[in-house]
Amino acid sequence: MTVFILLACLGGVLVGLSRQLNGRLSISTTPLIASFWNHAIGFAALTCLGLVVGGLLPAGAAEAPWYAYLGGPIGVIFVAAGSWVIARIGAVNSALLIIGGQMVTGVAFDYISAVPASFWANATGIVLIVGGMVVSRRRRKVGGPQ
Repeated sequence: MTVFILLACLGGVLVGLSRQLNGRLSISTTPLIASFWNHAIGFAALTCLGLVVGGLLPAGAAEAPWYAYLGGPIGVIFVAAGSWVIARIGAVNSALLIIGGQMVTGVAFDYISAVPASFWANATGIVLIVGGMVVSRRRRKVGGPQ
């Protein structure tokens, strides 16, 4: 279990770093171009990894429902929106709002899928995340740019 926790934390660090890098590229170009290069370089890296490790076309991939492949286009929107937003509201607020959106979506999917979960614990987590964003925004307005 510890390995999975560490992998999740590493994923969070890498998402934050990726958002910063794409936000910086977005400032020099546009969010769409930043998203394009993010995906083009990611595609090249995944292709090389797939060629080395194997398994680019696993058995059963064609049996997946069509909507299982919508993660790609959704990812394009996520990366482009994140590249645009982070340059305007900052890394902390972007991260808090993204995580808040993920929490709301996760709670909804768990509810729809009948996954046993504590609604109130999840709702409290969402409120704390959004509250952190509000406190962060208020602190910036009172204290000026930081």
